[in-house]
Amino acid sequence: MYKPHARVLNTTLTLLATAVLAACGGGGNSMVVDPGSASTSPTTVTLTGVVTATNFTAGSATDPTIAAAYYQGAKVCVDANANGVCDAGESAVTTDSKGAFSIVLPARAALLADIGTSATNSGTGAKVASRDVLRASLAQVVEQTGGVVISPLSSEVTRLTEANGTTYAVEKQNVATRIGVSVNNVLADAATVTGADQKAMLAEAKSLDNRFTYAATKLDRGDLYPDDLATPGGDPRLVAMTNVTQATVPTAKDTRAKITFAQSQQAAFNVEGIPRYDNVFVVMLENKATLSILNSAYAPKINALLKAGNQLTSYYATGNPSEPNYTALGGADDFGITDDSQWNCDATGANAPQDLPLPTSDQPGLASSPFAASCTQTAAVNHNIVGKPNLFNALSAAGMTWRTYNESMNPGQDYRTDSVADSTVSAVDHTYAVGTVGGNTTALGSATLNLPLPAGLYKTKHHPGMAYQNVRSAPEWKYSNRTMGGGQWDAVLKSSTKYTVPASYDVDQLGTDLASGNVGTLNFVVPDQCDDMHGIGLTGTDTSTGTTRTASDCVSVANNVPNATGGAIITRGDNAVDKLVAKIKASPLWNNPQKRVAIVLMFDEGNATSGFNSCCGWNVSNSTVANPLKQNADGTFSPDTTVNNYFKGNRGHGQSIFGILTNQGTAPKGVSDGDAYSHFALVRTFQDMFGLADPAVEGSYMNRSKYTEHFIAANILNLPEYAGSADTHFDSVRPINHAWTAPATYTQKQSADVATAAQVGPDAVQTNVWALK
Repeated sequence: MYKPHARVLNTTLTLLATAVLAACGGGGNSMVVDPGSASTSPTTVTLTGVVTATNFTAGSATDPTIAAAYYQGAKVCVDANANGVCDAGESAVTTDSKGAFSIVLPARAALLADIGTSATNSGTGAKVASRDVLRASLAQVVEQTGGVVISPLSSEVTRLTEANGTTYAVEKQNVATRIGVSVNNVLADAATVTGADQKAMLAEAKSLDNRFTYAATKLDRGDLYPDDLATPGGDPRLVAMTNVTQATVPTAKDTRAKITFAQSQQAAFNVEGIPRYDNVFVVMLENKATLSILNSAYAPKINALLKAGNQLTSYYATGNPSEPNYTALGGADDFGITDDSQWNCDATGANAPQDLPLPTSDQPGLASSPFAASCTQTAAVNHNIVGKPNLFNALSAAGMTWRTYNESMNPGQDYRTDSVADSTVSAVDHTYAVGTVGGNTTALGSATLNLPLPAGLYKTKHHPGMAYQNVRSAPEWKYSNRTMGGGQWDAVLKSSTKYTVPASYDVDQLGTDLASGNVGTLNFVVPDQCDDMHGIGLTGTDTSTGTTRTASDCVSVANNVPNATGGAIITRGDNAVDKLVAKIKASPLWNNPQKRVAIVLMFDEGNATSGFNSCCGWNVSNSTVANPLKQNADGTFSPDTTVNNYFKGNRGHGQSIFGILTNQGTAPKGVSDGDAYSHFALVRTFQDMFGLADPAVEGSYMNRSKYTEHFIAANILNLPEYAGSADTHFDSVRPINHAWTAPATYTQKQSADVATAAQVGPDAVQTNVWALK
């Protein structure tokens, strides 16, 4: 067996002591060398240990499959000059086939593992694709003198001590608390740990290793710091560009310098100014413009939540009606879809569905399915998106998880088809006392009105991943689609007769998962079509009179209904949101202060169909010349003309409210960001938040989320919809980070479904709505 090479570090004690002064920080725990173990005598210290890796196997039908592994051929050294590299003069040793190393030093010191592309992951047997750098702090080395474990988790503890100015002991405990493992295990070799602790450690190590590899890429590439779109004031690259609106270009000189190793370690966890979150819950509501909800007496609880958290005051839909908006939320494009047709509509040839058999009524157990085997529509736009990038596949490929939680489904139904009516399942009408529905002067609802379960409470058009073939075909599709409680018929759903009710059917998997912590990294939480404010026809029989009556609070109202007019369905949705938020806030997940958890409250669309009906990557002014772009082998982009009637899509549907709540006690609250954002901006933000893209590689962002002001200007010949733009800032995508500062005379654009006056000039403060502290 190959023996790890051991040699005496030939850096003198004087140099090491100098490095201590240079590298001191974080409460003293990032010291390079231990002064207490150094002396002028020839005594040396031998440090042994391992450099750990993870072996991620794609294609799991449940949670990601991640095993413990090691890095063979990694260099281990004392990084005396703190440059993130084992330099020639730093006498590195090399790990063996089991990741083991032994290094002889004049004193105990912080260690760095320089994992180059000649190193091998023992679990996969493959060479490392991109250089990685992992660390163990001096305090850890002292604690683990008998066997130092250099891992992504040890690197995270080191990074946090530097970021927060705290101590090794504090951050070690914090990381253990965050991922729910014993503090005695958190920095151990995961291969020596078992059970839930090992699973949690490996899942976190995989995500962390992605980040530290990216940090090394930024360092080696010489990126400027901070990222272009995180630079306060605006993107400095625009100053020297043509095809941009000069009035919105930042005027300050670009003073950025090449990123340092220390900066790269932090920047990898704050991509484009978006901090990493552990779990995000996106609560999807339906069809209400800003003017219908903001300051509405029918939605007092949502308005209170907006004020308690942070909000975007200029957030735009990207399509019309629902389906294109949800599709855009899944992957930053609607691909020309302009209706709510089935996902197999006009899906022929290369676009034909692959997840066969279709969920039609002739399939075993699906006799009640309403799904049609074929579908066409006048626009002749394909609804089955094949081979296009999306958030769901990207998360899974990176070793993370996703969930969709859907309310009021038929037990036993296929997620790929709408829910159906069931007359054997009924619930009592909701009643409302005087003064509880926009100041109502008479009570609403009837306790004697029985309402059978209606059709269409669950709709596939409201699933952000449904249109993507690669999502429906993913091994984890069934596992990651789940139920949520809170619906009017929850108590009786298990009595359903339309499908065979599965054994141990859980009406509220969201509640179960919140209790266990088994939620996704990204979670779309989708109430039914009564609770989401959409509305459907809902009638029942009054047992006291025998007459047919309409339910009190599921009648649809206009997308732009004035907030003074409102409607009981808005109050119903308001109550549902309040209960849902309270449920998430009551969970152990939310109440773990080391977990970074957020709730997003948003609507799919507003109401405007002309003028500034969208922004930020939209098909400007309803143009008829737009095509998606494809990336060529040489890295350039060219139009993809194969998507039929693509230009009909991405036209928007006005503005709606957007709120952000976080569980971080030190996070800023009450922040309003007035910059323009859209669903495409949100998708870009999630790619940054979860480390799924690289700002220096514009093509790494999916579909229209790459359409930044810089990208559009550089590719204007291929993007004719943006030719002659009067406001290239408004028309382009940016992450939701509040970095751009509006000029003093700049008047914010807004759609017709906003009742407040347009803002002039910058926001009072430029605080990031996602900030953790």
